[in-house]
Formats: sequence, C-alpha cells, structure tokens
Amino acid sequence: MNLEKVIFGFFIVLALTLNFGFFLGDIDNPAHHDIIELFLAIIVNLIATGLKLGDRSQIGAVLLATSLVADLQLLAAAVVWSMAVHVTGSGLDSSVMATIVSLSGGALIANVVSVVMLVTETLMLRR
Repeated sequence: MNLEKVIFGFFIVLALTLNFGFFLGDIDNPAHHDIIELFLAIIVNLIATGLKLGDRSQIGAVLLATSLVADLQLLAAAVVWSMAVHVTGSGLDSSVMATIVSLSGGALIANVVSVVMLVTETLMLRR
C-alpha cells in the first residue's frame, strides 16, 4: 500500500464530505450551515489542491482543475458570508444564505467529479 496515495485519497474524500456536510440543510436557513464547517471545507480543499500540484498526467491536470474550481467556489462563499456580516451589516438573511449554499453546491459538484475520477483511475490501474 502506498502511503502517499492513501493520504491523497483521504484529503479528496474529506474535502467532499466536509463540503457535503456544510451544503446539507435548508438552503436559506443559517442555522443549518455552520461557518466552522465552511472554514474546514476551505482548508481541506486547499490541502487537496496542494497535493494535486505534483501530478503531471492528463488526469492529474483535470483533478487539479476540479480542485481549483472547488477552492474558488468555497472562497467566494466565504467572501459573501464575510461581506454580509462584516461589511454591509445586513447579516445572514435568507437570500445571502442561499447564495452561500449555492456556491458551496458548485464546489460540491467539483468535489464529486474529483472523487469519481479518482475512483475511476484506481479501478483502471487494477486491470
């Protein structure tokens, strides 16, 4: 068993599960979406992106692209949250929360694509 591949897979799947945990719940209810979980999803996604940087294969390039999309979406969600709470002072009303959760949903799709590609690549290596 290759420890590097285990760590790589761990962070990719953890990024997906943390993002899913944040995404789950009523789209416009701030009580269903924790800022700590969004923060952890961002950190783990950034770590997963860093782990994908060394791969020079075509599938590695697509994995990196999906990770960059997820990073961008999650960072945009964090910016919207920060702007609503600290800059505009409007707080987390239902429309702002829907925007944040929608951005997280885009990142979730990118993470799903990344995990599917990882599993597919693993299955192809076995043959």
